[in-house]
Amino acid sequence: MPSLTPARTRLIIALVVMVLVASAALTGFSVGALPIFNDKTGRLEPLVVITVVLWALFALSLVLLRRVPARAVIAVVLFGSLAIGAAALAGPPNTSTDSARYAWDGIVQNAGVSPYRYVPADPALASLRPEWLFPAAINGKCPPAPFYPFTEPASGTGTGTSPTSTPPLCTAINRVTVPTIYPPTSELYFAAVRFFAGDTPGFWPLQLAGLVISLGITGILLLALRRRKLDPRWAALWGWSPLAATEAVTNSHVDVLGGLLVLVATLLVTTGRPWRGGIALGAAIAVKLIPVIAAPALLRRNPVAVIVGSIATFGLLYVPYVLSTGVKVIGYLPGYLSEEGYDNGTRFILLSLFAPGTAALVIAALLIALTAVLVWWKCHDPWLGLLIMIGVTLLIVTPRYPWYALLLGPIIAMTGRWEWLTVPLALTSRFLVPSLLLGRLAAAASIITILWLSWRRLQPDARARLTRAHLTRTRLIRTRLIRTRLIRKFGVITRLSPQRRRSGPNIDA
Repeated sequence: MPSLTPARTRLIIALVVMVLVASAALTGFSVGALPIFNDKTGRLEPLVVITVVLWALFALSLVLLRRVPARAVIAVVLFGSLAIGAAALAGPPNTSTDSARYAWDGIVQNAGVSPYRYVPADPALASLRPEWLFPAAINGKCPPAPFYPFTEPASGTGTGTSPTSTPPLCTAINRVTVPTIYPPTSELYFAAVRFFAGDTPGFWPLQLAGLVISLGITGILLLALRRRKLDPRWAALWGWSPLAATEAVTNSHVDVLGGLLVLVATLLVTTGRPWRGGIALGAAIAVKLIPVIAAPALLRRNPVAVIVGSIATFGLLYVPYVLSTGVKVIGYLPGYLSEEGYDNGTRFILLSLFAPGTAALVIAALLIALTAVLVWWKCHDPWLGLLIMIGVTLLIVTPRYPWYALLLGPIIAMTGRWEWLTVPLALTSRFLVPSLLLGRLAAAASIITILWLSWRRLQPDARARLTRAHLTRTRLIRTRLIRTRLIRKFGVITRLSPQRRRSGPNIDA
């Protein structure tokens, strides 16, 4: 890049800062001024429009960042990450109340009760319910969203779905009649946040913890990219993204902790510390199980250490909960998979086009297994392997929740493969606009974009090698087809010498 004059440098930096401030202001407005998102209204919600603008500003800021001089990049990246992340603290969660369950699990644990033992609606835990999480009903009605009414049976044995004279139990916790679904690393995290914050504060302690983790990821990315002599601008692919602000901070999804631990595990494995990397990977898997898809990319280097370390860590984290609760530690996981349609294949929006019902589930499992084998066998760069493994899995499974992509975000930044940001963008569009057609189009557009730009990224000689390999395979297949047809028509064909092969086949009639 040609050198810039001091005046032009200041202008470029000022433009980047202006775009970042605009992104932060719009993020704060969407969190603080808009009601919680509701996709059941049948109209285009303001949050959808704001999200489109935020992603456009994100893209513009990345383009401008390319012109920022190297000496100012780290400061600008940190400024943008802090400004946008802090703005995401402006209000309560706006698309999900999962953090209400996080808070409840932490409160229960700090009272000495296993989060797997009782459901939140159980009267046995009534004394632990804070007012901000379980507000009192007024004239038999609950406060507006995000609070849900639940009719608590007098006996404590019913489902709470039939009306009674008992005032409804109002809570921000969704699925109040089922046990928690979260594995032990998540539960320890929830307990730690509530230990320091106490029971009284509302949603903000977990939001603040999400901001700390998100900024920690940005800092680790800057250090890791610098040590690998890569462009520190790539860290902005995470730090400035609407995904990190919305899902890691505002809605404080615990998936960001899994993303941090997978990032740390990969850094440890790639720097010759596989045992520690295995421990970090095991802790990541015990956040939400999904990080297990990172394993194939980390097993090329000392796989025994990584496998043993991760399994031992995963098991040890479960020990205290199993001792106190037994098999109840499984929680609501089976019910959740059934509820989301993964047990019958209806959630695979792309595969269901070609394979209805359980066939989609089988094909998805085979495709993910094939991807894992290819990543382990062919991918020498663990970072690229992680990117492919996690990104392809998300495109196959097509979850309707964008926060699942928090696992992918830091890996996109470490590789600089910005085209994979189309994956969280596709998941976000599917979540905000509940249209099956739009979801399929967004996922298909993501796949096409990734394939096209990945092909463009290849050096000309690499593209030529791939083309030659494709032509060779095509000719080989064509030759085999011709040979098969000749055998069927004339009988056995003798093996040809090179000289006779050039002059044509010798057919023994």
